[in-house]
Amino acid sequence: MSVAHPEAGPIIVIDDDETLRRACHAALGRCGYQVETFPDGPSGLKRMAEVGAGLLIVDFRMPGMSGTEVIQQARRIDPYVVPIMITGFATVSTAVEAMKAGAYDFIPKPFTADELRVIVARGMERRRLAREADRLRKEKETQARKFVTFVSHQLCAPLGAVRQYLDVLTHQAGDALSVPHREWVDRSRTKITEMLAMIEDWLTMSRIEGGQLAARREALHWGDLVTEVLDTLAEMVHDKNVSLSSQLPPDLPAVLGDRVALKMALTNLLTNAVRYNRPGGSVVVTGRVGPGGIELSVSDTGTGIAPENVDRVFEEFYREPAALTGGESGTGMGLPICKKIVEELGGCMRLESCLGEGSTFTVVLPPVPG
Repeated sequence: MSVAHPEAGPIIVIDDDETLRRACHAALGRCGYQVETFPDGPSGLKRMAEVGAGLLIVDFRMPGMSGTEVIQQARRIDPYVVPIMITGFATVSTAVEAMKAGAYDFIPKPFTADELRVIVARGMERRRLAREADRLRKEKETQARKFVTFVSHQLCAPLGAVRQYLDVLTHQAGDALSVPHREWVDRSRTKITEMLAMIEDWLTMSRIEGGQLAARREALHWGDLVTEVLDTLAEMVHDKNVSLSSQLPPDLPAVLGDRVALKMALTNLLTNAVRYNRPGGSVVVTGRVGPGGIELSVSDTGTGIAPENVDRVFEEFYREPAALTGGESGTGMGLPICKKIVEELGGCMRLESCLGEGSTFTVVLPPVPG
């Protein structure tokens, strides 16, 4: 008979019948399991939050919190927990209800000690396999991120060297370089810059997925971040002949976030709003306290996005057709990076767009607690 791994926590039994609780404790304790019993859902869940649970055995019908409610809350505490439902109403409908609530199996009353031990052993094996599968998945993701980092660094060095060679060639050739040849060199330099930007975005996405970005949490004011980013975009705004302004209310509450990550997300949003705008267009930053948190919106008067592509713009490497972007190109990673940063910080993003008229991207983040 397998025994719960000590790191998994005890088997928690929740039932309002004291006799049944004692029977479960005795039957499982004889096999070496660590068992703790509780008469109701709240006390059992409280203990589970403190020490975890290798497995959860819960009665289907109890005064107050039902078995299905207990299972739903237990899964929020530990997604790996394996719930087993005890029921004195062993019908198809109760079995379906138990499975919908997330129960791995159920035991109809009355049951023997051997029947209980067999089901518990299966549940423990299920938990072990689930945790092992998750460990392997995380290990695979870690190896993939290491590969991305290695390949990216191996690509950046030669690309940077080629760009330097082109710069030296242009400088030394001077007027001897013909106009067509100079155009070829400039195009080559542009393509190299685009490739380096794509590699950097690839690395950024890898860091986000590895939990290496947006790791810090501090109180931040959108107004401060917007001012910093607006200053960095002054030259681009001038070249594109676009007006860029902030209309954030001065009393907008602080959000909980990572300064570097949020600044990166905001820079991507504002850069896109300027880049894909029309000459003489505008970009406006607004904010408010919404029902889901603190909202910051970036609105532009640019090309807009077709309705069928609204959801796709958050996909990695997706780019709108050149005919719809005024010939502007990007890496296709800016918006996915924004979305992942915001979600990592516990927020969400919304997009409203009208083709030919413009778009509004809204970031919603939780306020600072208290």
